[in-house]
Amino acid sequence: MSRLEAILAKVDANMPTSIAGLKHLLTFPSVSSQPDCKAGIIACAKWLQTQLDDLGFNAEVAETEGHPLVLARTPSPGGALRALFYGHYDVQPAEPIEAWHSPPFQPMIREEEGLTRIYARGASDSKSQLWSVIEAFRAWKFVAGDLPLEAVVVLEGEEEIGSPSLAQIVERYRDLLSCDVAFICDSDMWTSTRPAITTRLKGLFHEKVTIHAPNGDLHSGHFGNVAMNPVRVLAGILASIHDERGQVAIEGFYEGVRPLPAALREQWQSLDPAEALAGVSTEGGPEWDACGPFELIWARPSIDLNGIVGGNTGPGERSVLPGSATARLSFRLVDGQSPEQVRSIFRRFVEANLPQGARAEFEGQGGTSAVLVNENSPYIAAAARALEAEWGEPTLLKGSGGTIPIVELLMRELAVVDCIVTGFILADDAIHAPNERYDANRLRKGIRSWVRIIDEVGKL
Repeated sequence: MSRLEAILAKVDANMPTSIAGLKHLLTFPSVSSQPDCKAGIIACAKWLQTQLDDLGFNAEVAETEGHPLVLARTPSPGGALRALFYGHYDVQPAEPIEAWHSPPFQPMIREEEGLTRIYARGASDSKSQLWSVIEAFRAWKFVAGDLPLEAVVVLEGEEEIGSPSLAQIVERYRDLLSCDVAFICDSDMWTSTRPAITTRLKGLFHEKVTIHAPNGDLHSGHFGNVAMNPVRVLAGILASIHDERGQVAIEGFYEGVRPLPAALREQWQSLDPAEALAGVSTEGGPEWDACGPFELIWARPSIDLNGIVGGNTGPGERSVLPGSATARLSFRLVDGQSPEQVRSIFRRFVEANLPQGARAEFEGQGGTSAVLVNENSPYIAAAARALEAEWGEPTLLKGSGGTIPIVELLMRELAVVDCIVTGFILADDAIHAPNERYDANRLRKGIRSWVRIIDEVGKL
């Protein structure tokens, strides 16, 4: 039996312990957006530190102005490459609690459709993803004693709220985080049997805009038809952001966006949309034109209205002209766009469409730029080989409409050219929704995948 075969066999033998460890990790209510979950965040970070310490890592809980990170490092085998492994232990809120079939932080195992499924908040996004890496380390160290590379582990507690403290951590720990290759353990598969590596990520920023009328709240009977209604003003502005085809109609928005290479467009158009959309209806959505859904999702920028509020939003009737109305929007950017430039374009657009007497107030700063990863990287090739060996299907190199701030930070601040974004999330895992789930088979094969990736990369 080869060393690799022995490590994979150890993974299989460890599965009851691996499942038990994941279940314990899922009991921590590490909701980064809710202040009353601070204790759960801290307890989760300390528990993960202990797990890594027990594996021989030099681990610490790094404090920030927000939630802590767990940082860990193995001793270098001498001349070995340094690989960074990133995951996040914070989770989305569990509300609405009443929609869950079992308490979100009391993991429940159910046998369904021939699968052993674990239900809990964070089961898929993303505690199972980081736990797969830790369990791969555990099996490697039990069999081989040492990893074939120097591993640096970064486990973040603020990914679900936009990673506000990450930049200060990157600056504070520049020497530690400088690496030959970074593995971002927080992504999805193409199908339940085909692995994928994400090679492009969209940029992101959020904007809050409030339209103020000259007056406060007014009686709609006394002043309707003559006084300004800021809800109507705001609704009109929001409606004019897109044209009838669903494309952004703001002048200058697409400036800097480069056309997709013909060969890549042809490759994406050969993919089956049903596999990625996973039953999500696109009826009533924007027209696809010649682009196709994957170009729109992965390579075309977008503006989305996340919410709007104004006037009477409570129970009962209240006949009122509200004094203000507010909307929140998210902007997904592509290579060639900057958050600062697009934010400025949007604000000028709003100001230009205000009626006399109205005033706009904006909130929002910062943002993350889009990322393109070198698909010809030898590290991507090694990871793709490892994934194919485990799953038995060729690894798809794909895009994503999502944003992972650490990728852009590593590339921009530390010149880490090779960032490998992969993982084992599926579209029907109900991430960010009630009854989030993950299955034990993917946990097993995910751990085995990371064992194979470490083996392949360690040979480079």
